[in-house]
Amino acid sequence: MIKPMTPERYHKFRAVLDRRQPDLTVMTDQVHKNHNLSAIIRTCDAVGIADLHLTQPKEGYRGIRRRSMGSHKYVSVHHYDRVEDTAAHLKQQGFTIVAAHFSEQAIPYHEVDFTQPCALMLGAEKRGISSEAAALADQHIIIPMQGMVASYNVSVAAAVILVEAQRQRLIKGMYDSPKLPADIYQRTLFQWGYPELARYCDERRLYYPELNDTGQLINPSLWYDKVRASHDSPIDERGH
Repeated sequence: MIKPMTPERYHKFRAVLDRRQPDLTVMTDQVHKNHNLSAIIRTCDAVGIADLHLTQPKEGYRGIRRRSMGSHKYVSVHHYDRVEDTAAHLKQQGFTIVAAHFSEQAIPYHEVDFTQPCALMLGAEKRGISSEAAALADQHIIIPMQGMVASYNVSVAAAVILVEAQRQRLIKGMYDSPKLPADIYQRTLFQWGYPELARYCDERRLYYPELNDTGQLINPSLWYDKVRASHDSPIDERGH
């Protein structure tokens, strides 16, 4: 028995997806502590970021791969073995990489234009980003400090910087209309509303059933009949 999505959850999911910012993302360079990564993901969701790009630590903490991070429902976590691969992928997508990094070229974080397609790079606890990662960044930024400590915890720094990015985007009305591509929007909506059915379909390479304008499955019996008739073979998006 498939539990239907309530109208309230359907409209909540739609409201969240309507504000997602596909041209704002976060990449990490060997950040390895689960509680910090979880806090960063929470902040990503809060400011409308749909994707986190995580570069694996070179040594230690390898168990993080797709364990606690993969279970997060509302932010997709993409895993890479090398920061060079992470940066190359994002630059191919048109992102400017802005790294939280102390250097002679670094500027205060609030002077960056976060309304452009932008990827915030964050480094490992204590050591910050690697020299290889620093060289890949288009801009270095700092959070000015007024006390004895030299830096914030990485998850706190992420929140400070991303709230500034959100502020800039709110001023320009970038949350006022949907920006996600339609196919990603609809697929994500279904995955959030019907996670078990989505997993069933993904495992068998089946197309998702259609939803009506209140989030209910349209003629699920017909969809299931087509699935049975195909003997669980792949079905294309037209249901053939």
